[in-house]
Amino acid sequence: MDFTVDAFRSTPPFDILAKLFGQPEHTDWLDESMSWKRTCYIGDWSFLPQTRFRGPGVPELFSGISVNSFRKFPVGASKHVVQTDAHGHVITEGILTRLDEEDHVFHGPGGDWARYNLEHGDFKATAEDEDWFVYQVSGPASIPLLLELTSDDRLLDTPYMYAVPITLAGHRVRALRQGMAGEVGFELQGPREIGTAVYDTVVEAGQKYGIRRLGNRAAPLNHLENAVPTRNLDYLPALYEPEQADFLAHLLSSPWHIPRAYLAGSFQGESLRDYYRDPVELGWTRQISFDHAFLGDTALREKLARPARVLRTLVWNSEDVLDVHRSLYGDGPHHTFMDMPRDLRGHLWVDRVERDGVLVGTATQRGYSHHFRQMLSLSVLNTADAEIGAQVEVVWGDPGDPVKRIRATVAQAPYKPVRSRVDLRLHLAHYRAEFGSVA
Repeated sequence: MDFTVDAFRSTPPFDILAKLFGQPEHTDWLDESMSWKRTCYIGDWSFLPQTRFRGPGVPELFSGISVNSFRKFPVGASKHVVQTDAHGHVITEGILTRLDEEDHVFHGPGGDWARYNLEHGDFKATAEDEDWFVYQVSGPASIPLLLELTSDDRLLDTPYMYAVPITLAGHRVRALRQGMAGEVGFELQGPREIGTAVYDTVVEAGQKYGIRRLGNRAAPLNHLENAVPTRNLDYLPALYEPEQADFLAHLLSSPWHIPRAYLAGSFQGESLRDYYRDPVELGWTRQISFDHAFLGDTALREKLARPARVLRTLVWNSEDVLDVHRSLYGDGPHHTFMDMPRDLRGHLWVDRVERDGVLVGTATQRGYSHHFRQMLSLSVLNTADAEIGAQVEVVWGDPGDPVKRIRATVAQAPYKPVRSRVDLRLHLAHYRAEFGSVA
């Protein structure tokens, strides 16, 4: 496999997003993208790989390869687990839930890295593929909807990032309180064979609450508004170094795995390392703990003590964005096509961000927020150039295309107010005071 930057500048398979998120739209992306602020949505994340880890050695396994501490990890709790290489760059990440004392499930590609280390180490643990449905139900109306379906007030007392067993559609499922969209909500999980019954029940009952089914055009926008950096959309996983050759071969044997990204944008790195990111740059400092030894801990100590770059949101100038679209209707060369609401082909867009003509960072995951009526992107910027309100320019244009310099304003990340951790009883009271028993 060719690990040069040029080899990664190619076009993804046409159906790559359809394989991940399913149908592009159900109503339309404008309508669906408003659901997590006004009503609620159900989104299908069942495409994520799930791995079941069992045995007393599971905490030890994950501790050695993750930046997270596992000294306190009670049954029912979930962690956003971040795993790095020896240089502190993110290899992969995902959500680990402790189902029982010696029973864990990992959602996301990080399960493969843990399984690889399990196979090459001496741990009292086992790993096997799991096949669950994973449905996010999120937004202001998600709480009264789920209470109606379950009649289980325990949901209201569930701490953030904890999973509880509930009965829904006559089946026992797990409800993980999470907030990928930055709003209140739960992720419903269970055996795939009951998934259709659970999904259809939620959709049917959710009609009076204004529920929307989330298609793949709108789904990534909640990551953008809530500043959730995403593999192959915001960073290249650090898989392509010589020390990872055996692991990469292991990944290539997985039938689900997409082993590479497809680079686009004005930033042209000298090597793939220029597209790697560390947890500090991605805003994941809260996950880092040095109460244990892990791969990359020495490098991360220095990065955390003296951060070189930080995560921000960029708000793109609307007139400059419109100039890009206008160029399609005039004579002569046009600017690189700017898809709406975001790139739909599966590229990792990395664009130069400059200040006074000097490179100060990169912009990724550009997307149009219909809620804010603005073009936004995430951005990793030099700390000296990352002050809120600073003016920068995004260099728009694939190599060889006419360049458009788009003015942008540095803003906080997340850009949208985060409400995912609010008291659910207070939230429900406020919802009912405004809407009554239903929307």
